[in-house]
Amino acid sequence: MQPRTWNRRDFMMATGAAACVGLLDSRAQETPDHIVTIDACTVEASPKHLIRTVGYGQVPGPLLRLREGRASTIRVVNRTKSEEIVHWHGLHLPSAIDGAMEEGTPMVAPGATVQFQMTPQPAGFRWYHTHTFAGNDLRKAQYSGQHGFLYVESANEPGNYDAEHFLALHDWNGYLTGGDDGSMNPTYDISTVNGRMLGYGEPIRVKQGQRVLFHILNSSPTEVHWIGLAGHTFHVIALDGNPVATPSTATMLRLAPAERVSAWVEMDHPGVWVLGEVRKHIQAAGMGTVIEYAGSTKKPAWLQSSSLAWDYAQFGTADADAVAASEVEEIPLVLESRFKGHGSQERWMINGKSYPDTDMPVLVQGRRYRLRFQNKSMDDHPMHLHRHTFELRELAGGRRTRGVMKDTVLVPAGAETAVEFTASNPGLSLLHCHQQNHMDLGFMMVFRYA
Repeated sequence: MQPRTWNRRDFMMATGAAACVGLLDSRAQETPDHIVTIDACTVEASPKHLIRTVGYGQVPGPLLRLREGRASTIRVVNRTKSEEIVHWHGLHLPSAIDGAMEEGTPMVAPGATVQFQMTPQPAGFRWYHTHTFAGNDLRKAQYSGQHGFLYVESANEPGNYDAEHFLALHDWNGYLTGGDDGSMNPTYDISTVNGRMLGYGEPIRVKQGQRVLFHILNSSPTEVHWIGLAGHTFHVIALDGNPVATPSTATMLRLAPAERVSAWVEMDHPGVWVLGEVRKHIQAAGMGTVIEYAGSTKKPAWLQSSSLAWDYAQFGTADADAVAASEVEEIPLVLESRFKGHGSQERWMINGKSYPDTDMPVLVQGRRYRLRFQNKSMDDHPMHLHRHTFELRELAGGRRTRGVMKDTVLVPAGAETAVEFTASNPGLSLLHCHQQNHMDLGFMMVFRYA
């Protein structure tokens, strides 16, 4: 299969997407609010683990704080020798600047500087990352260090916490290994929190009685992660940056690729603890960081969980105010793969077709839609819809819920999941599995507005 840049210019001309509202050329002189520089860098995961990659000046990239509804300018400088692109994940932006070539966003040429003008919305924890093709090169695209935090502050930001920390989970040094069915899947040697392996870098220092807010991002190219904080409980208040209908406690967090969780922790158990992957083999690969109370000098402690537990439904509400079926147009989406032979990666499909041959459903402004994902594969899939926020409506087993707003949802293997959204952002919108390898192998579809 050809790279996803196969027909970028033809695609832009055919869809009229070449008109770039909000994108300034390299001659623009306006002073930007933020600068994002794409360049080669070295991640020192530990003194013995130096990773040569491409990042945004640092890994993770600098935190971009924007104000909801206030116009902002972000300058992107590409110092690499490759075309690049930056996707502003979770924002409701025009297709021309969203950051997906399939929607018509122009690439940033090698050595070029461009400026993006945007009025960010909605408020909450978003992020930015590359959106290019990797194929079998597990150093490119999302396998690299090109990911960073973006937070859109609302006008009435409550700030009901004493300290705030942004954490990115990432996997490195990927290589393809054979799966049980003979196909090829990425495996990783190193896993990090904010680019550091457990035991290296500065601990997160806290004081007894503090309420600490954690914004956690899974920027892994392919892996789901389970995160726990030994001796403490998470109070989940937002998923993918959107406040949940029912804030709830959890002993661990599950994050699929591209998912974010915002949760506060009451620091009520003095000592030195590990915040890290619940599964031993991934924590052993480095995914963890140290939480250190003031005055504590003990070695970092970990309390192993006996099982994995996470349920979107606990953050929703009962389905009492469901939208009538006649007011919602359902779009069935069958997710499956086609085995291509031992030692090969599968061909991934939506409704029996791989991108760029997938259908292009037409949306009508103001109409409510239900995406019904029918996962007929043996893999879980983090499905992401660009430029929109959807509501979880049905979970595996036919369980109904409301009030959980997201932009990425993990659809379990062999199960159905339904989400709903109102078409409110005209233009082209990309839907895809957020696993880099699946996306590269055709697991994408583009929606367009009438």
